[in-house]
Amino acid sequence: MQDILTGLNPAQKQAVEAVEGPVLILAGPGSGKTRVITHRIAYLIKVVGINPHRIMAVTFTNKAAREMETRLNLLAPSAAGRLTMGTFHAICARILRQDGLPLGVPADFVIYDDDDQQSLIKQAMAELELDPKRYPPASIRNAISQAKSQLVLPAYYFEKGRSYFEEVVGRVYELYEKRLKQNKALDFDDLLLKVVQLFKQHPEVLSRYQERYLHVMVDEFQDTNLVQYELVKMLSAKYKNICVVGDPDQSIYSWRSADLRNVFNFETDNPGAKVILLEQNYRSTKNILEAASCVIAPNSGRKPISLWTENESGQPIAVVETFNEQEEAQFVVSEIEKLTRYEKFSPGDIAILYRTNAQSRALEEAFIRYGMPYRLVSGTRFYQRREVKDIVAYLRLLQNPHDSVSLQRVINIPTRGIGAKTLSDLGQFAREQDISLYESLINLSDENAPKPPIPSRGLKPLTDFGLLLKSLITDAQNLPLLNLLDRLLEGINYREFLFASEDGEERWDNILELRTVAQQYQEIAPPEGLSAFLESVALVSDLDSLEEGVSAVTLITLHQAKGLEYPVVFMVGMEEGVLPHSRSFDDPAQMQEERRLCYVGVTRARKRLYLVRAFRRSLMGQSNVNEPSRYLKDIPQSITKGREKQPPPGQYTAASAASPVIKQHLQSAGMPVKSASPPAPKLLELEAGDKVLHPQFGEGIVTSINRVKNDAEVMISFHSVGMKRLMLSFARLTKLEN
Repeated sequence: MQDILTGLNPAQKQAVEAVEGPVLILAGPGSGKTRVITHRIAYLIKVVGINPHRIMAVTFTNKAAREMETRLNLLAPSAAGRLTMGTFHAICARILRQDGLPLGVPADFVIYDDDDQQSLIKQAMAELELDPKRYPPASIRNAISQAKSQLVLPAYYFEKGRSYFEEVVGRVYELYEKRLKQNKALDFDDLLLKVVQLFKQHPEVLSRYQERYLHVMVDEFQDTNLVQYELVKMLSAKYKNICVVGDPDQSIYSWRSADLRNVFNFETDNPGAKVILLEQNYRSTKNILEAASCVIAPNSGRKPISLWTENESGQPIAVVETFNEQEEAQFVVSEIEKLTRYEKFSPGDIAILYRTNAQSRALEEAFIRYGMPYRLVSGTRFYQRREVKDIVAYLRLLQNPHDSVSLQRVINIPTRGIGAKTLSDLGQFAREQDISLYESLINLSDENAPKPPIPSRGLKPLTDFGLLLKSLITDAQNLPLLNLLDRLLEGINYREFLFASEDGEERWDNILELRTVAQQYQEIAPPEGLSAFLESVALVSDLDSLEEGVSAVTLITLHQAKGLEYPVVFMVGMEEGVLPHSRSFDDPAQMQEERRLCYVGVTRARKRLYLVRAFRRSLMGQSNVNEPSRYLKDIPQSITKGREKQPPPGQYTAASAASPVIKQHLQSAGMPVKSASPPAPKLLELEAGDKVLHPQFGEGIVTSINRVKNDAEVMISFHSVGMKRLMLSFARLTKLEN
């Protein structure tokens, strides 16, 4: 027992020893959350005497699950392999493979990723004769995902649709679900939704799982959505030993349907719940922690978490102003060069965080120009590379021949002379006969089966492909995974196909890497080895492939950086409209989330933090002069360095008020720079409801005006680009007659 509690602070020890009843652990960033969870599991096993088989620990990433397993093996060797530990999706996939049949979910279902879902939605829209330009498939996919996360089924969605778009979504949703079932496929949201349905419709199955899991623990509880919280409540309903760990100040995934109310409602839903605060930060310097606390403080309705640390004060936070995104990138790269050359930092110690992926372009160009190594977390993932997806699609087809999305992907890879018209006719025939695409292929070689209306020259390649698949499906039942993969590659002449392209060797290297992964499943008897491999591939994420110890600077979005930490952090784009993002200006809840996102970024830093902004930024085809981010003004000047005196809002066109870096650019452009401040400009008289004309955005309607010192902040709904927030002094608006 002493070994398990050694090194824990009083709050951590309290969290580990609180093993009965509902427990809410509010864990600030860097407070040793993972340590507490693993020590609590070890305490349950070694001190309380709980069988590991009766413990469930849910994480949000495979990376977090692996880290917990590694730590747990040091505290309680051999226990980690016996408890249920993994992501919501992985655990639910396991439940459905074992017990999904009463709900109509076959054990050999395939899991569709985003691309597969998009393909199936496009097919459904084509069948319904819906124009993808008018109704973007991505928007429909997102709406369906949101519905499933809220436990909303097609019939209810269709019935309650309040707009024509929702009616369209309801029609697509209904057909999409029908096609998923025909393909024996589930999407990511189904993995959770189907388990909730299984437990509700078959209480005997739920009772078995409730009896098994005496203790349920959930990490990153602030990121759970309705369906995830419902699952947790159902599983823990019998013994009430539910422990959730989270930090509402780090809730940044509302766009994934994460519901912060789950944290705030936990005590109401679980009367008598213990609440434990982990407030001592072991990660960051005092200055970084003070900056983070000042950034998050203005948010209303927060849980009472007050971070503190015994670490040193450290370096002041660098607040840096540059002229544009090119200079911003140049500053970052040159500063990194100094840090790695003259101080004891390696490139792998450094991360650059930004609000949107589009911001990485200027940074990447600077890294390439300087010849400095970097890794882009949002780059093309290994399992998303074309050749890897091809072979994985083949393997999915061998496990589940009814998977029409995979079949349509590979039917002409390598090229077999099967045209789009032939494939369309085959699909139409399959729908008319109410059979799968695979069955329609197999029927081509059956003399007694009905044939599709396809010319004889088009039937031969289809027949040959059907026979090839039939043979490989038999192999999949008998061959270990690596042997099956080799048989597949040889059977379709895939190496020759790749080497016919310019980058063939590099693409073949990716296939060899896939063989290395497959080798890990070689000892699992067929066909289970194939199933295990495909499930692991389907559930992998960006961060799972983030290598440890790589000596390269990390370029990563603020959302992706959550849960990570770096000795040195650069946060770029610290401007109004970028962070916070302009899309959030008219939504108070979203503005609170933007502030939490900034807080997450600041708390990734251990020793050094740079907050960098550009006076002018070109992003996604638009060039804007942006105000400094409001979060910069929240940080006390006593803990910063390099802060330029900022002019009053809206007066950046006055060269005399600009900082030295801006003056230099204006002078080089031949513009006069005076030392005296000009008088405040006369502002256009506007009020809510006025029609205005903007030289770039066109006509719009003023929705609100906020007076700020000698200027005004105007919210305008433009017909062409939607809502924009502009400073009146330099918006160049013309008032139109109403």
